[in-house]
Amino acid sequence: MIRSVLFDTETTGLNSDGDDRVIEIAALELANDLPTGQHFHALIDPGRDIPEEAVRIHGITRDKLAGKPGFADIADAMLAFFGDGKLVAHNAAFDFGFIDAELRRVARPPLDAARMVDTLALAKARFPGMPNSLDALCRRFGIDLTERSTHNALLDCRLLAQVYVELTGGRQRGLSLTDAGQESLPTVRYGAIGPRTPRLIRPTEAELAAHASFVARLKEPVWLAT
Repeated sequence: MIRSVLFDTETTGLNSDGDDRVIEIAALELANDLPTGQHFHALIDPGRDIPEEAVRIHGITRDKLAGKPGFADIADAMLAFFGDGKLVAHNAAFDFGFIDAELRRVARPPLDAARMVDTLALAKARFPGMPNSLDALCRRFGIDLTERSTHNALLDCRLLAQVYVELTGGRQRGLSLTDAGQESLPTVRYGAIGPRTPRLIRPTEAELAAHASFVARLKEPVWLAT
């Protein structure tokens, strides 16, 4: 199993090198790029006000963070969950920048940039010139956005996990083209949208005949190799 972690942050603003701070961190564990169901989540007291324009984006007010731990209190648990594998985020440089700034404040080394996987960069390479925000990608891949009225780090992680599966090939675990009975196929979990049972695909007689006719016209077809 190859373990990696997909994560997201919410902040007081956009300037990680200034006074802006992280106020929410969420992370999902991935095994072979698919979610395992294990997650990390923390709301964080930033020790400062939250501008109204930021509240309009994520809905987190200063009152909601009263009594929450500071970053120093959750740093060990976060780093333990992050482990040492790939770290996946959308516009990853933003999230890495804020986490690194918080780590500097508590005298910890920054995250290893070599671990970064940026789903925004993956999306731009696949859909050049098109909108590639998380919302746009969810709509493009038919992922349900009804719960996303504001930015929420944990919900965004769950949505991004589904987008990440699509960007990395839309894995269909358990897909079979054999004659085995469908009941023998395993139930699989695809992203965060619940269990699915792979559908056995059997060609019709007409399709088999058409395939045989096509193969017969080929020179040394691999299908007939012994």
